[in-house]
Amino acid sequence: MRILLAALAGAVAMFLWTAVAHMATPLGRVGFDQMPNEAAVIQPMGANIGAKGGLYIFPYVDPNDPKMMEKYAEITKTTPSGMLLYRPAPDPMGATMTPMLIKEFLKQFAQCLIAAWIVSMIAGSFIMRAGIVTAIGASAGIATNVSYWNWYGFPLNYTEAQILIEVVSGLVAGLAISAVLPRKAV
Repeated sequence: MRILLAALAGAVAMFLWTAVAHMATPLGRVGFDQMPNEAAVIQPMGANIGAKGGLYIFPYVDPNDPKMMEKYAEITKTTPSGMLLYRPAPDPMGATMTPMLIKEFLKQFAQCLIAAWIVSMIAGSFIMRAGIVTAIGASAGIATNVSYWNWYGFPLNYTEAQILIEVVSGLVAGLAISAVLPRKAV
């Protein structure tokens, strides 16, 4: 029961921090820019992609083609490349943020449940236990964001901001979890 309470405290702390990071600081907007000639680009996307929302990579080369890497390298010498997350109108995600916020909190609760379980087995000091959760946050931030920067060309400043948000998320969750969970006896 104590682990569940610690996880809940950590998830609340994490959720509040990420709300502040995205609404009261520029961190949530770092790396995002308005597309040049947005209206001229959006209209053909709607006309050509239509109602088939998804994550698209372009130029597309069949991943089963044994020469895929060579073909992709050749095409991208003269053709722009990138990824497009496309949601057709009307965007169901734009209607209300409530389902997204609930999913985000549940994800953070799952992260904090794992962290609280790990912390429950540590006989270290408050600072050491909070530091371990911070390290878990750093690992989570690095795991996906660096790969997205490396493989898909996400902006470096976006990558750095997202990692910072995750490290601070780990710190605030670690402080909350360590405050709720008693120190394990040696």
